[in-house]
Amino acid sequence: MDSQRWQRLSPLLDALLELEPDARAEHLATLRAQDAGLADELEHLLKLDAEAPEFLDTPALSLPNGPIPGARIGPYRMERLLGEGGMGQVWLAERADGLYERKVALKLLRPGLADPRLHQRFIREREILARFEHPNIARLLDAGTGPDGQPYLALEYVEGEPLVSYCQSRQLDIPARLALFRDVCEAVSHAHANLIVHRDLKPSNILVTPAGHVRLLDFGIAKLLDAEPVPVEQTRTGVRTFTLHYAAPEQIRGEPVTTMTDVYSLGVVLYELLTGCKPYQLKRETDAEWEEAIIEGEPQRPSLAASRASAERVRPYSPSRLSKLLSGDLDNIVLKALSKAPAQRYPSVEALAQDIGCHLRGRPVQARGESVGYRLRKYLYRHRWGLATASTILVVLVAALGLVTWQAQRALREAGRAQAMQHFVTELFEDAGSSANTPIDVRSLLDMGILRGERSLARQPQARAELYGVVARLRLGLGDYREAGDLLERQAKLLAVLPDAPASLRLEAATLRGNVHQELGEPVLCTNEMQPLETAARREELQLALVVATFYSQLGRCRRDLGEADAAKRLYARALELRRKENDVGGVAETQLDLATLQSDAGQPEAAIRTLTAALDQLRQRAGDHHPMAIDMRRSLCVLERATDAFDAALRDCRASLALAQELHGRNHRTTIDANRQLAALYVDLGRFNEAETIFLDTTAWMRARLDPNHPDMARAYNNLAIVAWERGDGERALRFERQAVAAWRKSGNPGQIANGQYNLAMILHSDGREREALDAVLEAIQLRARQFGVDNGLVGDGERLRGEILAALGQREAARAALEQAVRVTQRGYRKGHSHTRRAEIALARLRAQDGDGAAIAQLTAQSQRSEGDIEQHKAAWLAGAYAAEAQCRSDGDVARAQLDTVLSQMQLALPEGGAVPREIRRIREACVGVTQALAAKAGQSKR
Repeated sequence: MDSQRWQRLSPLLDALLELEPDARAEHLATLRAQDAGLADELEHLLKLDAEAPEFLDTPALSLPNGPIPGARIGPYRMERLLGEGGMGQVWLAERADGLYERKVALKLLRPGLADPRLHQRFIREREILARFEHPNIARLLDAGTGPDGQPYLALEYVEGEPLVSYCQSRQLDIPARLALFRDVCEAVSHAHANLIVHRDLKPSNILVTPAGHVRLLDFGIAKLLDAEPVPVEQTRTGVRTFTLHYAAPEQIRGEPVTTMTDVYSLGVVLYELLTGCKPYQLKRETDAEWEEAIIEGEPQRPSLAASRASAERVRPYSPSRLSKLLSGDLDNIVLKALSKAPAQRYPSVEALAQDIGCHLRGRPVQARGESVGYRLRKYLYRHRWGLATASTILVVLVAALGLVTWQAQRALREAGRAQAMQHFVTELFEDAGSSANTPIDVRSLLDMGILRGERSLARQPQARAELYGVVARLRLGLGDYREAGDLLERQAKLLAVLPDAPASLRLEAATLRGNVHQELGEPVLCTNEMQPLETAARREELQLALVVATFYSQLGRCRRDLGEADAAKRLYARALELRRKENDVGGVAETQLDLATLQSDAGQPEAAIRTLTAALDQLRQRAGDHHPMAIDMRRSLCVLERATDAFDAALRDCRASLALAQELHGRNHRTTIDANRQLAALYVDLGRFNEAETIFLDTTAWMRARLDPNHPDMARAYNNLAIVAWERGDGERALRFERQAVAAWRKSGNPGQIANGQYNLAMILHSDGREREALDAVLEAIQLRARQFGVDNGLVGDGERLRGEILAALGQREAARAALEQAVRVTQRGYRKGHSHTRRAEIALARLRAQDGDGAAIAQLTAQSQRSEGDIEQHKAAWLAGAYAAEAQCRSDGDVARAQLDTVLSQMQLALPEGGAVPREIRRIREACVGVTQALAAKAGQSKR
């Protein structure tokens, strides 16, 4: 039966069944007079009920149980069910309203649960998730209510694998598993700091991404500690809200939960992570047996469970080996977390994580108590190398002349290695300076150094590996990225056969390889090279703080280039903490620059300027005015000041950056090249195209000799040359360069750079009258920027303004008006008040309205034309407003309009003697105005005749 028909019949049938037979017949007669077919169907149903009353127990039609793939809920389209629990379902969905594209995990109440208290709990989950801002907790992106009144939550979609299966499938060792577990503890600790208990911690709610990052999910039954407690009776819905196997005893008994409830659940997760099985071994797997075991039973020691496990479950260890590793500290840590009484567990998640950290560093753990013997054993183990050395020296002094001889020979070997390195460097420079008439070439010197080193250090592979790293670093500084990469490949082959190579050398080598890949525009290879060593870097933070901080910073830059801003921010924050502890002035400045770059990427230039200005002041106070980091910091300030219309400040900082780079590095260094390119980009904004193009051609030639044609920096070079060509009116050359830039950026895969290229391509095509192609390009730019920064970002508003202008040129005036109104709203939110980009959007909308004869719009354009204070972009906005006002007056008073346009052009000639896109547009308006005036005059002459 059709569902709409049944919805009409069902209430009428219910009403008839309540009536006496006589009243029922009278009511049917009345209905038949109105709708004979409806009355016949109801009479048929009543007859069926009289003959077989049980027929109404069967549904009249089958309705889908909840949402189905393809259904719409709010702005989202359902794709497939990801999972469901006691009270909720989670679907993979995508944004379907056209604003932007994004996959989300859409959480809904389970169909059939209509209890209003569950709706309250669902709303409470939304409030809980809104409190969180932590890289290891899945973010809340959106929330709303579907057409049926059911609430939904749109969460970050995490492509990952449950914690335990992730570790087992990759056969991770115990330190790696404990490192991931500590990340889980950090996430839970963040929740507790926000007065929230999760109450349903289990491996399926803890996913690990392919990159090895933890994400904590599902706060559906979390408890707000600062809210009124909800009695247990009020939360029963016929289904258990928590997962029994990971529940704490107090949850089973229905007692109040605290943060120590989560500590217990984490203990179960840790037990399973280490042993591959649950803490309790039951004869029958029933809920009653589980409840009894959790409340009364004692868990097996993890080491005992490991010894009885199958070899498949405990890889990469054997059962006996794993049992030995777990006995002692880890046994006690897990069992303390699993204590029946909350007061006997760890007092907080932080305490649990701290004990695990102590175990990894060989320090005493809280779970073992204060036994003198235990603490002494830990002390001896932690200082085993120092004590062994002291014992060896004592034995040598007392009893072993032969051992003294061995130690002396070992010392001689170390001294010989140092002397060999010293001798190698001395001879290298002596040979280089032996010919007084031949100047020393740095690159030739480095090549000579490698050849000599391979001969003189042939029997010292570790020293040779160090030499490769040093020369590779110098090659990087010269911009010789491929040569540096070749040296690092040779270093990697040596390190592969040096099991005893120090951790510092391995981390430095990975950092250099990552740097090379980044410079060559290969962020994926950079991440693949460096990511596997992140766990090792964490272990070395105390001993090698600065080496590890440099490693984190480089990995963060590669993650940023992949568009992974959250991961980059986490790495930068850790690097900054380590560098501050070590009082590394230059390193702190470098990391603050990285963080400011992330703020700029997120469309927050003012915040980035504040961060950089404070960092530069600190650097100058502690290291003076000539620190190399000041070059990049001033150059970045110049970029940000350009974006906020502060052109005088931008010119000052660009010139200061270039001067310092030339002073410290000379004219042919990569740092100087980058500073010079940034100054040239500023010259374009100021209308100084000849100077800009000369610099761009020189710097592009420098980079072309060193970089791959598809390197992101080559794409920037093509883009710069395209903009100069466009400003000069050479549309074909501009298009050729801009298409090269977009193609190169697509190779690197950075969505922000692709969006910038597509926006510029649309701007050039629109200027050339190729509106259909321009519309496709600007739509892609808007979608990419909205996906990356959100729909309220100022860059999205710029795209909407350009889209509106293109639609107007295509004659689609209503669509154009809607796009320009959206542009005004978004730019007003995305930029500071009075920003030139906001003015351009307002002026474009007023122009469209003025062309329709709107007098208020013409007055608005006239007022905008008189606001000419500020930098060059503000002047350009005022000139355009004046030209558009004159354009609207052409039909009514052509002479006055042409005079106004001539005034604007003369003003621009003084400020922009080399012309540009804006003067060219205003000249086109004047030519059109002359044409309109002449046509009107001719028409008037014909009328007189």
